[in-house]
Amino acid sequence: MSDEEHHFESKADAGASKTYPQQAGTIRKGGYLVIKNRPCKVVEVSTSKTGKHGHAKCHFVAIDIFNSKKLEDIVPSSHNCDVPHVNRLDFQLIDISEDGFVSLLTDSGDTKDDLRLPTDDALLKQLKDGFAEGKDLVVSVMASMGEEQICAVKEVAGGNK
Repeated sequence: MSDEEHHFESKADAGASKTYPQQAGTIRKGGYLVIKNRPCKVVEVSTSKTGKHGHAKCHFVAIDIFNSKKLEDIVPSSHNCDVPHVNRLDFQLIDISEDGFVSLLTDSGDTKDDLRLPTDDALLKQLKDGFAEGKDLVVSVMASMGEEQICAVKEVAGGNK
């Protein structure tokens, strides 16, 4: 055996799935669902009873959590649907670059520079105005299925005066 150390460069995640299965009949309004490979928040669920040997069907109306598009799907209630893992993380805003990216401070003290400014006009205005006024801002980042987007901005109490 040699005394050399082995270093492995791995860019892969731990093999965790981006989604998990859940029976369609158990998904409720306010829950999450994957429709057409997009993570969505369910805004309406209706269940229809079908004929003698058919399955009851669930009709889902959902909004894409990243681009706010309305999507619909009809699934037999006994079948499984993919439900996305949705994480919401808070980061402190450090800087807004000229090319439309933000620089964020993570809990571990590292910087995160790969997020674009939000596309929502009200959120964008709140973020830029607060930053221009020198306020300490915390942004909430929604992450699901390999995508991340700023979804909320709040001012930290006791900012620099």
